[in-house]
Amino acid sequence: MIALAIGLLASGVLSIRAQRPEQSANPNFDPELSKKVGADDYGMRNYILVVLKTGLKRVPDGKERDEMFAGHFANMKRLAAEGKLVLAGPFDGVDGWRGLFVFAVADIEEARKLVATDPVIIKGEMVAEYHKWCGSAAVVLVNETHRKVGKANF
Repeated sequence: MIALAIGLLASGVLSIRAQRPEQSANPNFDPELSKKVGADDYGMRNYILVVLKTGLKRVPDGKERDEMFAGHFANMKRLAAEGKLVLAGPFDGVDGWRGLFVFAVADIEEARKLVATDPVIIKGEMVAEYHKWCGSAAVVLVNETHRKVGKANF
């Protein structure tokens, strides 16, 4: 039996190939939107994911801490307005994980420069870990859509 299977494989009658989902044309494809969000043929694009973790220097409660976090939110708002920060939010703090940024930028070095402008990084309250990530190109539409769903602003 094994000899038969080996013979069939060798002759090309049987083939083993990687499983891939069937590809088909998308009837909802919007070429203008696809271009706007930088999508590839599958509606995906590259991002830089930044995990913010607890740093070594906790800023004590009080005015300085309040100002640091006000600056943190102002910095995120600025980067979002520039179209570079497309998603951000806090974690639950478990294992020191405090928050995330998703940047629509070319590479980790550019993301490092942007993160370096954040007061929580400058003060040492948090440190950043960087990862390349591929996800839906529609993620860049989150900020635009978010402005329409919240009753209040930060």
